[in-house]
Amino acid sequence: MPLSEHEQRLLDQIERALYAEDPKFASNVRGGRMRSPSRRRRLQGVALFVLGLVLLVVGAAIRSLWVADFPIVSVLGFLVMFTGAIVAIFARGKDSDPAAAETANPQQSGGGKSSLAQRMEERFRRRFEER
Repeated sequence: MPLSEHEQRLLDQIERALYAEDPKFASNVRGGRMRSPSRRRRLQGVALFVLGLVLLVVGAAIRSLWVADFPIVSVLGFLVMFTGAIVAIFARGKDSDPAAAETANPQQSGGGKSSLAQRMEERFRRRFEER
């Protein structure tokens, strides 16, 4: 459902105020994409996960590593696995941020956006520059 003219004017005013107050935040919000995990952090997470898996299996298999009938090494292995999975999934890197690459040099990175996104961004820029 399209916005009414009044709603569109209010939205434009909010956008201008946001850019005037905090341009860095506004450009981050305009980028809108989550960063994908960097390759190095992803590999570190996978390595931690595998190490945790090994600790989990070894701790469960070797009874002499148990402390008071509790598989402490297996629990530590699980925690290492969990940490590795979190690192691999949520790691962020500057080198892999496609939104930053597009805003840094928009002429070189024209192929990544859909035509709808390009049209919307162009309309937004025209509205912002007109006022």
